[in-house]
Amino acid sequence: MLNISEVFETTNMIEHDNLDVRTVTMGISLFDCISTDVDKTCRLIEAKLLKYAGNLARTCDQMSAEFGIPIVNKRISVTPISVVGASCCKSPEDYVKICMTLDRVREKLGLSFLGGFSAIVSKGMTASDRMLIEAIPEALAKTDLVCASVNVGSTKTGINMDAVKLMGETIKKAAEATKDNNCMACAKLVVLCNAPDDNPFMAGAFLGITQPDAVINVGVSGPGVVKAALDKCHGEDFQVLCDTIKKTAFKITRVGQMIAQEAAKRLNVPFGIIDLSLAPTPAIGDSVADIIEAMGIEKCGAPGTTAALALLNDQVKKGGVMASSYVGGLSGAFIPVSEDAGMIAAAECGALTIEKLEAMTCVCSVGLDMIAIPGDTTAATISGIIADEAAIGMINQKTTAVRIMPVVGKTVGDSIELGGLLGRAPIMKVNNYSCEEFISRSGSIPAPIHSFKN
Repeated sequence: MLNISEVFETTNMIEHDNLDVRTVTMGISLFDCISTDVDKTCRLIEAKLLKYAGNLARTCDQMSAEFGIPIVNKRISVTPISVVGASCCKSPEDYVKICMTLDRVREKLGLSFLGGFSAIVSKGMTASDRMLIEAIPEALAKTDLVCASVNVGSTKTGINMDAVKLMGETIKKAAEATKDNNCMACAKLVVLCNAPDDNPFMAGAFLGITQPDAVINVGVSGPGVVKAALDKCHGEDFQVLCDTIKKTAFKITRVGQMIAQEAAKRLNVPFGIIDLSLAPTPAIGDSVADIIEAMGIEKCGAPGTTAALALLNDQVKKGGVMASSYVGGLSGAFIPVSEDAGMIAAAECGALTIEKLEAMTCVCSVGLDMIAIPGDTTAATISGIIADEAAIGMINQKTTAVRIMPVVGKTVGDSIELGGLLGRAPIMKVNNYSCEEFISRSGSIPAPIHSFKN
């Protein structure tokens, strides 16, 4: 039972510390939409999404009003489309048609994002996978809020370097295709290693093949709440610091658990997982960088930053798993540059570099996220950055990702305004020494030896 002080405490978190349910994401399987005709497949996809998600937005709005808890995004994730389209898509243009269907239905349902224009190619690429990847630049340029992801490696399979090379080229093409819109396609495209199949957060969300026909996954966020709690324990030892984060994460997760179970009940869809990720927004006071600085780091990126982030990530998970038996997805701390006001400030003053961010990704929840780089950066360099992150994920048995934007016509010192949750991105310096010969080698980087455990 909650006592009255806990009720007031939760209310204060919502009103003053930016506590919210970041997303209620309905995963929908599209396996029964597979056919040999692309137009028929599109019709079946539309019917399936309307059947299951027809009341998703309205139900979330009703719960938000009843409980007084903001639900920021209502989303759908679907079966990776390279699987769904394998029988009917004969060209990249066919995949573009499916992507446009997904976006049209998303808009009809009043949802913020749809994820799953995806391919899983960690061991190798089928002809269907390659066609979908080739379709990504045009598909994301012609749609508004469909997100694409490609998983290029895993601890069990190694890294598909052919796919890594192709994704560097694809990101460059996606930037060019949307150069008149701040290269927005790149903000909707992520390259992953060890992608989880129950992730509710975009751009990497898709419904894994082990999942049920439909499922509700909820992502909760609360960097501002953690920051407010840490402001009260300056000068305390590490035990107090850790206990404060754990207790705060517990409270945040309980809010998400309540919303998740109620949403699943009202929509008559099974409850999947709570993803407790400290996902920041551009709003002042809702920043993971501010949490790191509240621990005693002068500026995010200074020595000690990686250790502080490791502590934060671990304590968030420890507190979250005590609050829910079904914590999954990514669960930890996100460090997207453009979506975090503190990260933006640290990048602009030079305290935070891509190299430091890469070190931080060894202990954070995901990886290099929402980073804008000069538009003349080569495809090989982008592929090298992807390969580095995939290697971190593969060796450390964790999810890593790269969502990077080579902004056409921009260079270091410039910035771009993306708007909304995507925020503002300063153009960050990239090491331009070449890795082209390495990236041009065909084949795969083998899996590490510990992957042979069964």
